Amino acid sequence: MSSAPRIHLLSPRLANQIAAGEVVERPASVIKELLENSIDSGARRIDVEVEQGGIKLLRVRDDGCGIPSDDLPLALARHATSKIRDLDDLERVISLGFRGEALASISSVSRLTLTSRTAEAAEAWQVETEGREMEARVQPAAHPVGTTVEVRDLFFNTPARRKFLRTEKTEFDHLQEVIRRLALAHFEVGFHLRHNGKGILALHEAADDASRARRVGAVCGPAFLEQALPIEIERNGLRLWGWVGLPTFSRSQADLQYFYVNGRMVRDKLVAHAVRQAYRDVLFNGRHPTFVLFLEIDPGVVDVNVHPTKHEVRFRDSRMVHDFLYGTLHRALADVRPEDQLAAPTGLPSSPTASGLAVGEFGGQNEMSLAASVLERPQAEPVAAWHGAGAGYQAPRAQPAVPAAEVQGGYRAYFEPLGEPAAAVALPEAQGDVPPLGYALAQLKGVYILAENAQGLVLVDMHAAHERITYERLKSAMASEGLRSQPLLVPESIAVSQREADCAEEHQAWFSRLGFELQRLGPETLAIRQIPSLLKQAEAAQLVRDVLSDLLEYGTSDRIQAHLNELLATMACHGAVRANRRLTLPEMNALLRDMEHTERSGQCNHGRPTWTQLGMDELDKLFLRGR
Repeated sequence: MSSAPRIHLLSPRLANQIAAGEVVERPASVIKELLENSIDSGARRIDVEVEQGGIKLLRVRDDGCGIPSDDLPLALARHATSKIRDLDDLERVISLGFRGEALASISSVSRLTLTSRTAEAAEAWQVETEGREMEARVQPAAHPVGTTVEVRDLFFNTPARRKFLRTEKTEFDHLQEVIRRLALAHFEVGFHLRHNGKGILALHEAADDASRARRVGAVCGPAFLEQALPIEIERNGLRLWGWVGLPTFSRSQADLQYFYVNGRMVRDKLVAHAVRQAYRDVLFNGRHPTFVLFLEIDPGVVDVNVHPTKHEVRFRDSRMVHDFLYGTLHRALADVRPEDQLAAPTGLPSSPTASGLAVGEFGGQNEMSLAASVLERPQAEPVAAWHGAGAGYQAPRAQPAVPAAEVQGGYRAYFEPLGEPAAAVALPEAQGDVPPLGYALAQLKGVYILAENAQGLVLVDMHAAHERITYERLKSAMASEGLRSQPLLVPESIAVSQREADCAEEHQAWFSRLGFELQRLGPETLAIRQIPSLLKQAEAAQLVRDVLSDLLEYGTSDRIQAHLNELLATMACHGAVRANRRLTLPEMNALLRDMEHTERSGQCNHGRPTWTQLGMDELDKLFLRGR
């Protein structure tokens, strides 16, 4: 029988290479660590030079505070850092880097040169290392105040790792995305990028709203800024600000989603779940929302020391953070009205300071208009259909009255029989008197409503718009009248884990409010005795299991509500006015007015747009007017 292997200490070079396997995956990983160090040093300008996608050369130069010459060899040692000193610092990290492993890991798999000078020093000093030997050589050098880190021949001594790298273009695309992410979080820093001697990116320091707008447009595209809703809200020690794309500006991939916690870019499943819930009712199936959002929170209640690459965080009260994110985004999207979409956002929330913890304000009164109108508007009640003489224009010929709509699911549909057509009226001369969606002109092919507003022509998909209005009314009615439950003739028994059974007991009152009655029969057995009457065709056992899984993972679940909403959406679709149905002008105007007062009226229940605007400029271009 062979003897047990003896325990021994790893050599420094092997320990560094193991650490490099966690931190240094590709050139983009290197650039992330170097840029974070530059930002932590207080830099206001960072220049990045890259060759062959970063495999041959990565050079990062900043104008930060620099490193004293005596500290240069220590800067390349493992677990050496100036950013934390004790456990209290670790529990309240406000810097981007703090582990003290990055430079040591990078230098173990490359040829690294670090040159730096502080404001107090008469000259700069340079330290070099090359691969496994890790012997630091220090010598004088010429350099302005700040630091330059040069990384050459990445993975030259670990060919197995080098084989996993992709093409030059792919590696450079990853690297460029890292710079874009950091540029969005740090408006106070200018970023300049060159690749193979060619200028690629020039993002100057953004000190005011206009320059911040240019940076967001440069990183996310001008279309995002035009179709995004600026938000800013602070509650219970949490502050959320930034931009959320309107549901109609969605993407096929989740490639325009930037979320920051105290200035640190994170990809967090709790955050993703909260955002997905907020967009659930308004996003087209299979599409992904767009956003640039900044969460500011007490550093003491968030743990950033979860993952070697610092992409993940852990919140002390994850339920509170989840509910805050969901509630803020859900309310902001629900409260978007046509007048908000017609008034393009002109202002931007101010950026945080370098630490990511400052509280900013919107620029001026006009710049606050869109965010304030959405976040501070009290919830409006839907207006009833009205048929007054001022409802709209007189049609060229009289139209027959429309039969009463059917009763669907116990709720009356929207349109009532009308009397005689309204007398002809003209649009008010004062533009301010024209409602956001204007007044109806005609109906096109029994599908679209044409209306004139202050900006020009409005086109409305009447079925989609009425479907959303009916759906929101059904939800309101259900919320006010409550959910009716239906006892099962034979209670359904389901086997669960002890943890899930405990969770069901803990949330028993919550299940009851949603129409479920669960009874614990044993340590790992539940009985479903009652379900919501609307869900009588649902797979109750699987639904309960999924809900318990959500509760254990996120501390919350919306699956039951989602199933109920799907049924209400189906009812609304069947109850909505159908295509090819002729409407009178008063009916069309009543629909337009309800759209202006209904939550989420810009999208139907399936996430498709309900209306669009053609401004006079666009119409003039179609007919080459003014040329």
